[in-house]
Amino acid sequence: MTSQRKTAGDFEGRRPTPRPKPEEEKEDENLLWGINAVAEALLGNPRRLSEILIEKGKAGARLQEIIDVAREAAVRLRFVELDRIGLPNGCRHQGVVARQAEAELLPLSELLAAEPKRILLLDSIQDPRNLGSILRSALAAGFSSVILTSERSAPLTGTVARASAGAVAHLRVSRVVNLAESIRLLKEQGYWLYGAVAEPEAQSIYQTDFSGKIGIVIGSEGKGIRPLVQKCCDHLITIPMPGTFNSLNASVAAALVMFEAVRQTRHCPSSSGA
Repeated sequence: MTSQRKTAGDFEGRRPTPRPKPEEEKEDENLLWGINAVAEALLGNPRRLSEILIEKGKAGARLQEIIDVAREAAVRLRFVELDRIGLPNGCRHQGVVARQAEAELLPLSELLAAEPKRILLLDSIQDPRNLGSILRSALAAGFSSVILTSERSAPLTGTVARASAGAVAHLRVSRVVNLAESIRLLKEQGYWLYGAVAEPEAQSIYQTDFSGKIGIVIGSEGKGIRPLVQKCCDHLITIPMPGTFNSLNASVAAALVMFEAVRQTRHCPSSSGA
């Protein structure tokens, strides 16, 4: 059998298959743009807005009104360069774009009014797929009340909804500007706060009493829970790992902690409500 060597001419005219765009870039159906459209959505139901993007350098009375109302309603604001506005060329966005959330965002006071037994607090989870996976586990474990940070947190986009397998639509979610202050409020209402950390000196989750009203705090991958938020927790807990590799994905760690808390209390009828 003779082998045929390919020459440069055999490859002429061929082009590499273009890489598909990231899923986040296909989510234009979640976006509103233009001053009138964003202002109406903001005044009508700010709970349905995940974030508002403002082009850097843009100014004006109506744009400032949008900024002021968004801050008052605790809607996440981001000031970005034109090429980060997230719209195709030619869209007349007037320097403002709003991303609609996949779930209605509740004020913290309304979330707490339901008196949930278990609350999940997420400190700066920025990866949308990680966030979606955590929310999926939260619903499965009975943590149906979730608190997110307004800054340094992924918005509730379609990517998050798909990664959560639709769980986000069944959760009560609140975004807060100051997570440390929110933790203090929870403690005043009788909650015990447990911060999950990757530190061997922290208490093992298997030796922790998760009875009563609890809040579990999960930090971002890499940085974990921020120092000030850690200080506000009643207890720092960890997942003991006998192996030499002691790092877990944030969504896996969150699931392990939540299900251990539920395992301890599942025999108690009064602990079933979340």
